[in-house]
Amino acid sequence: MSYYEHIVFDYDANDTGSGSGSGSGEEGADLEEPCGVEHIMTAELQRVFLPVVYSLIFILGITGNGLVVMVLGCQRRSKCSLTDRYRLHLSAADLLFVLALPFWAVDAALTDWRFGAAACIGVHVIYTVNLYGSVLILAFISLDRYLAVVRATDTNSGGLRQLLAHRLVYVGAWLPAGLLAVPDLVFARTQEGGEGSTVCQRLYPAESAPIWVAVFHLQLVLVGLVIPGLVLLVCYCVIVTRLTRGPLGGQRQKRRAVRTTIALVLCFFVCWLPYGVGISVDALLRLEVLPRSCRLEAALGMWLSVAEPMAFAHCCLNPLLYAFLGAGFKSSARRALTLSRASSLKILPRRRPGTSTTTESESSSLHSS
Repeated sequence: MSYYEHIVFDYDANDTGSGSGSGSGEEGADLEEPCGVEHIMTAELQRVFLPVVYSLIFILGITGNGLVVMVLGCQRRSKCSLTDRYRLHLSAADLLFVLALPFWAVDAALTDWRFGAAACIGVHVIYTVNLYGSVLILAFISLDRYLAVVRATDTNSGGLRQLLAHRLVYVGAWLPAGLLAVPDLVFARTQEGGEGSTVCQRLYPAESAPIWVAVFHLQLVLVGLVIPGLVLLVCYCVIVTRLTRGPLGGQRQKRRAVRTTIALVLCFFVCWLPYGVGISVDALLRLEVLPRSCRLEAALGMWLSVAEPMAFAHCCLNPLLYAFLGAGFKSSARRALTLSRASSLKILPRRRPGTSTTTESESSSLHSS
């Protein structure tokens, strides 16, 4: 199973059963040359490759994001920086996403959806909310970095940062992500496929299916990549200019915090850009802007079979970046583990009141906010 595979046309079950992972097998009859061999190769690749990759992403994602949620979620409000709040939002979204991956892995291995119609809709909704929510939260992080570094001396920047982190992140990230998942509630459903199997698909009306698919693909590229990407590029170009030319250039902690956030942003786009390119090409094919051929559709199917799991992998890479690059997160993790160990031994951690708590808290706040 792959999300892209389920953006298909509302044809007969016998037709959809012969579809490929590229979602274009149903159109094979319209082509002059036979496409069966190419689509079978793509399906075999998905049946073996996807379960392995999804299982690996699940194990890494549940461990890393679970640790981030545990560490940041257990912090006191007074010690939780604004960037930590964004990290908690991002890790919570990714943790929710990886919990759905076992369903995808089983379906890809068996080529049969066995979890019912409700789970089918839920998996699609979780995918959409995670995709848009993650990239929009990253855009909020870039705006927060801009205010913290470039507008540090502005008396209004602190209040605006608080407003962004406590209020507007829900209105500007989670609410749009939820609204953009409404089409999944409308179109995602189960259907009988070939050889008695059940498929979980986005099913559109046959007469307008190519238009629906192309519009949603272009929406994903525009709202999920292009617009937030422009926000990120503008904010970080200004930040880098300020750090290299202005009086903040000597503060290593500020530069380290910016490098950490830039690494998170680059990680996201390196993972998602190949997938964005693939679905853009698919949208152009469906709108007949590009000439269709079996060779191109087979190559696109293979490309997306690899690019889509690569995009999903971003949810388990974010915690690794926190652990290796985020000094503030590492100090918070050490404090959380220390307090947890002390609590299990029923020992109150009073021996280092100044150095362990205050100093590390200030360091965490400086590095991450």
